[in-house]
Amino acid sequence: MNICVFCSAADLDDRYTVPARQFAELIGKGGHTLVWGGSDVGLMKVMADGVQEAGGRLVGISVDFLKGKARPNADEMVITADLAERKAQLLARADAIVIMVGGSGTLDEATEILELKKHGLHTKPVVLLNAAGFYDGLKQQFQRMEDEGFLPLPLTELVFFAEEPVGALAYLEEQAGLTG
Repeated sequence: MNICVFCSAADLDDRYTVPARQFAELIGKGGHTLVWGGSDVGLMKVMADGVQEAGGRLVGISVDFLKGKARPNADEMVITADLAERKAQLLARADAIVIMVGGSGTLDEATEILELKKHGLHTKPVVLLNAAGFYDGLKQQFQRMEDEGFLPLPLTELVFFAEEPVGALAYLEEQAGLTG
């Protein structure tokens, strides 16, 4: 399975790097491919290192203005002209999407992916990995959107909230028919 992970390129503390390492190891040991923003810095590097060390493949989708930070030893690296093309390529290459901790760029990617799914433009499973409760506020906001009629489909059909890396991968494998 090609698992697209949206996450931060910032250097973060153990509350976020430990779950990222665990998830990366699960991806690699499961024989899956990480499709990610291609950067060799911050949480993106933690993910790429973990997947590669556990035997998984790396497909990076970087963007021209960040190509100097692209991971040199990825199995495949695509450089796009702009962020819109990068997001389109990440989605096109993915069988599933996982949103990990991040800043405004990650939030932008997450909301676009969810908006496309809401309108039926993709049916790929989306997981929000809520490491250290990072997305508790966003989860509450999505619940309010559903409760007050802003979402045309149930929240559970739009996104799966996972508190632990093992739960995130188990959900994705179940959705892909890789379990049982």
